[in-house]
Formats: sequence, C-alpha cells, structure tokens
Amino acid sequence: MAKATQQQKTTNSELKEAILTSKKSFFIVGFFSLFINLLMLVPPLYMLQLYDRVLTSRSEGTLYMLTGIVVILFITMALLEMVRSKILVKIGNKLDSLLSQRIFSSLFDLANKQPGKASSMPLSDLTSIRQFMTGNGLFAFFDAPWIPIYIAVLFVFHPYFGYFAIFAAIVLVTFTIFNEYSTKEKLLEANGLSIASTRYVDSNLRNAEVINAMGMKDNIKSIWQEKYYGFLNAQNSASNKAGTWSNISKSSRMMFQSLMLGLGGYLAIQDEVSSGMMIAGSIIMGRALAPLDLMINSWKGFNSARTSYHRLDALLEEFPKNREYMELPAPEGEILLEGVVVIPPGAKQPSVKGISMFIEKGDVVGIIGPSAAGKSSLVRAMLGLWPLASGKARLDKADISQWDKILLGNYIGYLPQDIELFEGTISQNIARFAEIDSEKVVEAAKKAGVHEMVLRLEDGYDTKIGVAGATLSGGQRQRVGFARAIYDNPVLVVLDEPNSNLDEQGEAALVKAIQALKENSTTVIIITHRPTILKVTNKLAVIKEGLLEAYGDTNEILSKMAEAVKAAQLQKQIVKPQATPEIPLSKRGN
Repeated sequence: MAKATQQQKTTNSELKEAILTSKKSFFIVGFFSLFINLLMLVPPLYMLQLYDRVLTSRSEGTLYMLTGIVVILFITMALLEMVRSKILVKIGNKLDSLLSQRIFSSLFDLANKQPGKASSMPLSDLTSIRQFMTGNGLFAFFDAPWIPIYIAVLFVFHPYFGYFAIFAAIVLVTFTIFNEYSTKEKLLEANGLSIASTRYVDSNLRNAEVINAMGMKDNIKSIWQEKYYGFLNAQNSASNKAGTWSNISKSSRMMFQSLMLGLGGYLAIQDEVSSGMMIAGSIIMGRALAPLDLMINSWKGFNSARTSYHRLDALLEEFPKNREYMELPAPEGEILLEGVVVIPPGAKQPSVKGISMFIEKGDVVGIIGPSAAGKSSLVRAMLGLWPLASGKARLDKADISQWDKILLGNYIGYLPQDIELFEGTISQNIARFAEIDSEKVVEAAKKAGVHEMVLRLEDGYDTKIGVAGATLSGGQRQRVGFARAIYDNPVLVVLDEPNSNLDEQGEAALVKAIQALKENSTTVIIITHRPTILKVTNKLAVIKEGLLEAYGDTNEILSKMAEAVKAAQLQKQIVKPQATPEIPLSKRGN
C-alpha cells in the first residue's frame, strides 16, 4: 500500500509534470545530440585520413577535398549546438512560466501556515533548476549515452583500444560515485544552513529600527555569523572535496588519453595499427571520456539543482494548486462558528477551544479579553487564514474553505494588529493594488477620516509610501490601513486593535466610520482593549483562555461584567483580615 501511495505521489508530482510538458523538446535535443556526437568523430577521422591517405599519396586534391568537407561539417555541428542550446533555454523559460506564479502563491500559503518560515528561497530554487537545465552540465547527460558508440569505434581500430577505454571509463565513473557520496551530506547541510542564515537576516531587517535604536546590531551579527560561517564551512568542505575529485578526474582523463597514444605507438611498432589510428584513437577516447569528466565538474550544480527540485516538489505537494470553486452568490456577511478549535502554526496547544457563536448580517461585534486569550486566532479562523483543528467556520452558511479566496477577498476588509502597507503609492495601497478607481479611493479615505491627512502630504494620494510604509507614522499607517479595509464597501470588516496607534481625533474618526458601516448593514468585528470603541457595538464577546465566556447584547454583557467586578471587590473586602489593634507599651507584660 505504501509503495502504491509513493508511486501515485511521484506520478502526480506537479513539478515533474511541468518538466514533462517539454518532453518533445527534450527528444529534439536528444536527436540533435545524436548528430552532434556523430560529428564529434570528424576530427579523429580527418586526422586518420591525413596520416594514412594524404601523407602517403601526397595528393593535394585529396587534402583540399577532405578539408572542405571537414569545414562544412564543423559549421553544421556549430549550428546544431546553437539550436540545441536555444531549445534548452526555451525549456527553462517554459518551466519558469508554468511554475513561478504557482510558487509565488504557495509562498503566501506557507506564510499563513508557518509564519516566519516563508522566504523567497523557492523562487531561487526555480532559478537554480532553470540555470542547470540551460547550462553545459545537462549536455553531459545527453552525451553520456554515446560513450559506448565511441568505444565501439575504438574496438574497430583495435580490441586493446576498446578494452583500455572501458577501463578508463570505469575509473572515471568510480570518481563520480566517490564525488557524490563525499559531497552529498555536506551540500545538504550547507543548503539548510544557507536557508536558515537568509531567513534570520530577513527577519531582523524588518526590525532594523529597534536593533539600531537599542544597540543590538553586534549581538544579532554574532548570531548571524554563527549561522553564516556554519554554512560557509559546510560549503567549503563540499567544494574542497568536489574540487579534489574534479582535478583527479581531469588529470586522469588527460593521462589516459596520453597512455592511449603510448598504447597506439606500441601497436604501431608491432604493425597492428597505423600511425593515423594511433592519433585518432587517442582523440576518440578523449571524446568518449569527456561527458564523464564534465559530469564530475558540474556535479555541484547538479546537486544544487537536485536539492532545489526536492524542496520545490515538497512545497508544491504541501500546497497543491487551488481547485476550481463553483462561484457562490455574493456573501452578505453572516458568520456561524460551530465548535471551532484553532491550533496556531508551530504550536501544540489550541488557542481557541471549541467556540460556537452566530453573527448576523449588520452586527457590530466587539471581542474583548486578556492578552493571548485567542481573540486574533478566532478572527483568523473566521477569515479562513488559519486551518481549523476541528469545527466549522461558515460565511453565509457555506464553509469558509468552499470560497474562492481571490473572489472572496473583494467582499472582506481586514486590518490586522501589525499593520502592513506595501511599497507603492497611498492610492495603490487603499485600492489594494487593483486598477485604481479614484472615486472609490477617495470615498474610502473620507469614510476612514484620512482624506484630509492625505491631502496635506506633498504628493497627496500619489505619495510613495516606501517599503513597510516607512514614510508614515504609526497612526497614519493605521488609518490608511483602515481605508484599505473598507475600500469598495466590503460586507465583512475585521479590525484587530484598530485604535492602538490613534490619538483622540483619529479614534473619533474611527468610531464615526464604524457607525457609518453599521448604518450600511456591514458586519463589523472589532478586537480591542479600549472600552471607548465598544459604544458602537451592538454585541460583545468575552474570550478568556480560548473559551467564550460570554456573548450577547453589549449593554447586558457590560452590566454583568460591572456587577461581577463589584461582587469581587465586595468579597475581597469581606475576607480581608482585620488589623490587630496595637497594645500600648504601658499595658504590655514584662
């Protein structure tokens, strides 16, 4: 059963299927390789004819005719090599066009499932595979099947030539195997450490402001150096071993080629071969061994491409291509949670433990509770950002997983706790980088109370934000992010701590905007620690330790909470021990 499953996995590999779409092109490359390798026999045969025919006959006509034919054949071979290279480049470009967008999408799925582990490395892996497929290293694999043909020609010259060539080939193959086993583990280790080092740098660059302000750069650099030098040491060890075997292979090939001349000289002395055969045999054996030598020299690139292949294959398998969804009617904003359990990515314990609740269309729901209570995890489950360990999250009675995420995104507004703006203009960010509709952008900005603030900027809505919104203050980023969330009138708006960076004016604008959403029957969910914003909610949910402690009308829940606080204070006063009266010194015993 396991074997059948593994076979099915291999058969259904998306990366393998993408490569196999160019199967015909690979056959064409192989067909061209046939003629190229046959034409590789031209130099030794030309040499053979010069020594055995031209020099003995002293015929200039024969020399001119043979030379003309050789020139034409060499031009033909050059053209075939050029066409073969261009075909491989097209194969690489086709592979890139088939997979680059899929890999890009999978990276965002990975970032949702395993925050902090996603990086651009898979795109580099695709580049590594494409470069290997368009480089000289791949030619060795196309040329290697013709080694037996060259050896067969040597057998035609003399059996000793053939046997000696077989011995030399076995020696070089042995070097190739030793090269593989001596470098494989170190190259895998180097790749893993390289990824870890790159991720570490990327994650810290996002916090460069804190690192510089608090003098942490040297400490961070020390940790990075440990990872980076670990990668360098592993790579140097692998490169040294690969270089050793590469040099041994190259020297051995040259030695065998020279020894073939010596063998040919001996056979010529014995009148078993001609002087032309002696020279031609040496050249042919050099050509027969060349693919093996090239394999060893390009083994590092092959290993890198192979590792990249396995990583990409695992990524695409973990996040398969999105299935085509039946288009559902436009959502209205009704939410139903049925026993939702959420385990955050990388965690073992659930942060949401079996919460069930119903949110009607047009409800404005406040979610409150202590830090790490599971509030943000709950809204991520509502939006389908995190997978559920159990239970169901439904939007308009349909499981959130049944919605096409791209289409659904047009009906949802989301302002996360960590506001992220993207490199581009303010108008592009508000319009979610879709085609800019100026009226809708301005409308969203006015609703968010950010229109006048944007106009005060030097370039207004065309102001370049920069990476991560670096040119704006925290409050400005939060207000622009809110405008993006309510752009084009979504039916569901989720706000996670939307007033954490706002002043009184900004908070007043936020409350006014939420009130307008409420009047427009937009479903709004607000996570907050500030009670001032709760006045615009009509329902309130209290989350504690991943459990729904209370849910209902806002005023009723707040009244019950106030009564509970009073009761707790009264209980505390009742159980508080009475102070022992101090006894005057005059009445104390001796």
